[in-house]
Amino acid sequence: MSGFNLLHLITNAKPVTLKPCGLPSGTCRTKKTWPKSFSQEELKKRLSPIQFHVTQERGTESAFRGEYTEYKEDGIYTCVVCGAPLFKSETKFDSGSGWPSFYDLIKEESVTVTDDFAYGMHRVETSCSQCGSHLGHLFDDGPRPTGKRYCINSASLGFQSASASASIPPSNGDGTGAGAGPGGADGAGAGAGPGGAVGAGAGAGPGGAVGGKTEL
Repeated sequence: MSGFNLLHLITNAKPVTLKPCGLPSGTCRTKKTWPKSFSQEELKKRLSPIQFHVTQERGTESAFRGEYTEYKEDGIYTCVVCGAPLFKSETKFDSGSGWPSFYDLIKEESVTVTDDFAYGMHRVETSCSQCGSHLGHLFDDGPRPTGKRYCINSASLGFQSASASASIPPSNGDGTGAGAGPGGADGAGAGAGPGGAVGAGAGAGPGGAVGGKTEL
């Protein structure tokens, strides 16, 4: 690589800061540290193949194929594995990326962010803070007021409708029991369309560009 090309790559790079991260940059939590844990055998029975691939194998669903990409209903998006509440529907926005995008969390501690150097690039991975399941990635090109874009796989999400929440018993504080509705923790539907392989589909490759943005 020429000196000019190398300088061009360095000067045009847009690294993501790790301000919301509860861990020092470069650290990585293992599943042993998560408050909740599930056996792989249980999850393979309970989740659809794409849900297991994304949440447990850090996979990526195809762009524009996920159940919640264009979903408009009011409610709470939860972790499909453990049911922990993650995002409110009012923080969801159309990023044009092909994956559900949110500009804020229900609680800062709902999601853990860690450095991800896979595929020869630096990204910030997002995981459920309760069970460690892979959700997607975090970017610094979101709308106000946070400027953040949580780019999340539909296959990682469940949904609790606001209209149905009155009839659902409250959670025990860690999200248990959430995730009712389409694509709930029983693994039905969420992101179960074709293209479970990493990089499948339009613009869905690791670090692929859609509309000038780095994606899942």
